[in-house]
Amino acid sequence: MNPKSLSICIATALAVSATAIAKPTVASLTVSAPTSAAASSALQQPQAQQDTVPATDLRLEALGMGDMVRVSVFRNPELTTEARVSERGTILFPMIGEVPVSGLTPSQAGQRIADKLRMGKYVVNPEVTVSMMQVNSRQVSVLGNVVKPGRYPIDSTSVRLTDFIAAAGGIAPTGSDYVTIVTNRGGKQDRIEVDLADMFRRGDLSHNVSLEPGDTIYVNRAPMVYVYGEVQKGGAYRVEPHMTVMQAIAMGGGITPRGTERGIKISRREGQGVRRIDANLTDTVQADDVIYVRESLF
Repeated sequence: MNPKSLSICIATALAVSATAIAKPTVASLTVSAPTSAAASSALQQPQAQQDTVPATDLRLEALGMGDMVRVSVFRNPELTTEARVSERGTILFPMIGEVPVSGLTPSQAGQRIADKLRMGKYVVNPEVTVSMMQVNSRQVSVLGNVVKPGRYPIDSTSVRLTDFIAAAGGIAPTGSDYVTIVTNRGGKQDRIEVDLADMFRRGDLSHNVSLEPGDTIYVNRAPMVYVYGEVQKGGAYRVEPHMTVMQAIAMGGGITPRGTERGIKISRREGQGVRRIDANLTDTVQADDVIYVRESLF
């Protein structure tokens, strides 16, 4: 092979090698663009998910008529004010007078007061904090046979029926598992009956209703049986399902040494009168029965 042909072959081989080396480089650049796009999409995805998170119901935090608040201004302790939201939905604040706050969260109310102080040039760059002292505008009344009857505020943690029963100390020993709820929605009153024991027994919490300001919970009185005479501790006791005379007497501590199982009487209300019944220990008692254990004659 002459030198000229050899030079041509070498040049051709170098060109082919250069092309083979260049191809992977081009391929790597081509792949990098989709990778960057995917990374950008992945970075944006959490933001998109965050945007879909439902906002908190601010009605549970909004100020209303009767609420007590404390307003403090940073570095201006002389402006600290405790005020009650008036029927007009306003509070009185030094220098700026009445400030409408009803329907605002404490943070929004603080911003409104700060804006008025700034616009009036009373305070330079004011930092205002509004804190809730007492909630009076969003309350539910819990009445009847509970440990601590009263009015309890609705907040982000206390919304449902069982929340307020727990806040009232639970059902009293004389209380029933049957609860009556009186609601007011759009000026229309409604009545809801809830059997708490059945709700928990079934595991069906659909009756654990959410309450709104002005609603009333009433815990009914449990059916009672009364035991007296020759028993250790006479008194009124809650009637349980299928309770017998023996069980009712056992709740009263049992029969005293002077008492007898013979001749036990039950006074039972029927219609407008009362009927006296000779009772056996295995008889089933009814609500409002009065059981009398007499003294033994021997």
